[in-house]
Amino acid sequence: MGVWETLANELAGASAEAGRSVVGVLGGRHPSSGIVVGKDAIVAASHAVRRDEDLTVITAPGESMAARAAGRDAGTDLVVLRLPQPIDAPVARWAAATSLRVGELVLALGRTRRGNVVASSGVISGLINGPMRTWRGGEIDQFIRPDLTFYPGFSGGPLVNNRSEFVGLNTAGLHRSGITVPASTVMRVTAELLEKGRIERPYLGLAMQTVPLPESLRARLNLTASEGLLVLHVEPEGPAEKAGMLMGDVLLTANGQAVPDTDSIQEILRGNKPGAQIEIELVRGGVASKLNVQIQARPATK
Repeated sequence: MGVWETLANELAGASAEAGRSVVGVLGGRHPSSGIVVGKDAIVAASHAVRRDEDLTVITAPGESMAARAAGRDAGTDLVVLRLPQPIDAPVARWAAATSLRVGELVLALGRTRRGNVVASSGVISGLINGPMRTWRGGEIDQFIRPDLTFYPGFSGGPLVNNRSEFVGLNTAGLHRSGITVPASTVMRVTAELLEKGRIERPYLGLAMQTVPLPESLRARLNLTASEGLLVLHVEPEGPAEKAGMLMGDVLLTANGQAVPDTDSIQEILRGNKPGAQIEIELVRGGVASKLNVQIQARPATK
């Protein structure tokens, strides 16, 4: 058997095996796909599933069942669907993130509204290890960019390696060219959505930007920092407003750590849970002061 035939058989076999854990999802303007994560649970791309009720999951040609959204997280573009009865399909086998390599051959799978499994092949073209924030305020454990064609309906379907393992969930909702939410993120977020129905992320309720601190102010207040965060907006009834923070305040530290940019304060927030208190050092009207803010969970959004 030649190399070409061997490769063709391997790809077809991987598509067939992994495809048993892939479903079609009807819940938006266009069909999308989903992954079986439990006998009565599916994970899909949140941006492609607009409704919470009256959803349809397509399991095979001519076979479908009703579903409802049990929880969603716009930050990672994931939504979990509950089925009224167990599905006759194997639960996805997730791959370890450490096994990924740039240049590795992968398959993107989906299932059409007619129930057929469809595939697109390519390689992993971009890979960045370590947590990354999405433009929607979530965090993914790893940036994975496959070089292949995401056809309409592929969002919510898996990226599959040569062992028929699911590298992650493909989505066009977090990056203009389409990326893959890594398996570790999908498993972590899915577990919390099934348990709580949402992801609880701590927030302050502020819009801020970095500003330089004038030398005269630094000298007068004996400040070591050269930059701070200027408060541009305070969300009504948010944690910061309840603590007495005002537009025009300049944040210097949070829990004793400098906050020269918004990434630094987000990092501090991620280390705390909703309900915890953090001490904010700020400058208001040229005078240094401190406030204790009880952080809350960010309100859920679709």
